[in-house]
Amino acid sequence: MTVNKNDTGPAERLLTPGEVAHIFGVDPKTVNRWSLTGKIPSLKTPGGQRRYRQSDIDALLGQPVRTSEAIAVGRSALEVTCSLR
Repeated sequence: MTVNKNDTGPAERLLTPGEVAHIFGVDPKTVNRWSLTGKIPSLKTPGGQRRYRQSDIDALLGQPVRTSEAIAVGRSALEVTCSLR
């Protein structure tokens, strides 16, 4: 799923709670809990599901994330995870 910030810019990738959970090495319920407590920004689809902008996740990690490849949880992801809890 993608969202277009404006009509002239490229569409931005939206991540599911499962994809974000994989990046941080946590359960998807933890990602939703972070969203509910304001620790991580999210959007809601018309159907009520949460989605996360890839740029927001990249900013938390301090580097771009490739969601199309297998992601190994690295040191930076663990540090961010600890600071979010």
